[in-house]
Amino acid sequence: MSALKDKLKADLAASMKARDEVRLRTVRMALAAINVEEVAGKTARELSDDEIIKVLGKEAKKRREASEAFAGAGRAAQAQAELDEQAILEEYLPAQLSDEELNRLVDEAIAESGASGPQAMGQVMKVVNPKVAGRAEGGRVAAAVRSRLAG
Repeated sequence: MSALKDKLKADLAASMKARDEVRLRTVRMALAAINVEEVAGKTARELSDDEIIKVLGKEAKKRREASEAFAGAGRAAQAQAELDEQAILEEYLPAQLSDEELNRLVDEAIAESGASGPQAMGQVMKVVNPKVAGRAEGGRVAAAVRSRLAG
């Protein structure tokens, strides 16, 4: 079993003992999402830590989007609950890149690929995505690449 999944299971037991309802439901949801991903496809398999990070990243993004939707509908309590769950999920994710770090990686990828102009965005994304790997959201990376190629 992966180290991250072990940590999630240990945190699940700890949150049960501590009666921490928010952490308990969030970790349960995360483990359920991981289990669904493990049995998806033709054969069941064990996810690696990198794959688990991708699943947790998707779940955190869902919480952020749900929070925005609830806030837009004037449902502050539900929006805050989603933000609380997102914060717990982000504890298991790698630290996010700052704008300066992201721009530096994008500049390196542009130099490495020799790309110029907005039409070369795909080339740059192929180079920069493995370097970013879970430390920045795809839309944020794409916006950084787009702005660097345009300017």
